[in-house]
Amino acid sequence: MQKNRHSMFTSLLLVSGSSFVLGLAFGYPSWFLALALIAWSLYQIRQFNKLTDWLQSRDESQEPPEAPGHWGELFDELSRIQRRQSGRENRLRNIITRFQESTSALPDAILIIDKSNNMEWWNGSANRLLGLSNKDDRGKPVMNLLRDPRFIRYYKRAQYTDPITLPSPAHTDIQIQYQITRFGEGDRILVARDVSRLMRLEQTRQDFVANASHELRTPLTVIRGYLETFLDQELPRPLLRGLGSMQQQARRMENLVSDLLLLSRLEASHQISDEQPIQLQSVVNHIMEGAEQLGNEKGHRFKLDIDPDHDLCGQEIELHSAFSNLVYNAVRYTPSEGDISVKWWVDDQGAHFSVKDNGPGIESIHLPRLTERFYRVDESRSSASGGTGLGLAIVKHVLARHNGQLTIKSKIGKGSTFACHFPLEMVVKAERHDDDDDFDGNELNSAEGRSSEMQTQPAVNNRTAAPE
Repeated sequence: MQKNRHSMFTSLLLVSGSSFVLGLAFGYPSWFLALALIAWSLYQIRQFNKLTDWLQSRDESQEPPEAPGHWGELFDELSRIQRRQSGRENRLRNIITRFQESTSALPDAILIIDKSNNMEWWNGSANRLLGLSNKDDRGKPVMNLLRDPRFIRYYKRAQYTDPITLPSPAHTDIQIQYQITRFGEGDRILVARDVSRLMRLEQTRQDFVANASHELRTPLTVIRGYLETFLDQELPRPLLRGLGSMQQQARRMENLVSDLLLLSRLEASHQISDEQPIQLQSVVNHIMEGAEQLGNEKGHRFKLDIDPDHDLCGQEIELHSAFSNLVYNAVRYTPSEGDISVKWWVDDQGAHFSVKDNGPGIESIHLPRLTERFYRVDESRSSASGGTGLGLAIVKHVLARHNGQLTIKSKIGKGSTFACHFPLEMVVKAERHDDDDDFDGNELNSAEGRSSEMQTQPAVNNRTAAPE
């Protein structure tokens, strides 16, 4: 291009100089110069119009116009640039076509959502699983088409670490798992997967566990009844020792069965249906009474910090079970003369319930797996303490049903902190009642299938070190 500019300037100088010299010969240099410049300009305009017509033509196969000199070089250079650009466009078009073909072959629905929450593109599976229409729905907000309130809350919360499973908006018998990933500047990719078969298999497993646990309760009750009868008799000391050990293991089995039944009920539904305001101060005070009784022998020091102005919406029995698991675990695994701090507060991020101790702590390698059922850091110690290995799994499911999350922080030798976090929409203003301390503990024991030893033998989770 620089060369063409020089050639054009050189051409102008030659035309101007030669016309001026010729004009001197005839005695009219100004007229000859003016006519030469007009002719030169008309030629340049004609070549420029050729260039414009060629560039504006839609036929990419059309050859560039023929022209001498610098205009010919310009046409050839632009033709080479056009061919390179066309090659790049064809390669990009082929890549996009291959991407669309490959995603259309996937059984999962894939949607691209822009920063304004409008749907830019989706594959064919989205039409089948979500009932979208390529003609009518393109460019519309995703929340106008996926209108389930649970999906809208999940989408707006913008915390996409865990997927959410909901019925398909097009087929109620299909269960869809939604997973959202951010990319670019505020854009999102939504992947919707049909997990109906997995849900059916999971339901079969849950039914088996629930039925097996239910069937085990009757023989365990009979065994414990006979053991209590035998222990009331005058029997040799070795026999009494053996019967006492059998009674302890039978009680542990009953706790395990009760935890399995409770966990099965929690897994049966991902959302609570009977959401009611809960008097958190009364619930926590009731838990602390049992915890202080358990901690008397070890000389534990308790610190309670409760926000009296805020309560929580949810299912009282389930939250009592979750909070009591965390508190009782702190009591069980905190050494003698240890400190246990229980706190409930509300801030701009939401509502929080935490249990902190200064026990031996838990190694960081175990923290991601603590909420797995039957996971134990130290098998011998958990068994000796009477733990079932299901406590934190129960806590995790209770919090999931209340749109909450469990965080665990622990350092060896420093202690552990187990905290439950709830969104602000679950928080309500506390109401004052004269009977705040009249929490019905028997109702909890009945609902969880606990025996009368619930206060002295609370279920523990899969921790083997003190909570933080």
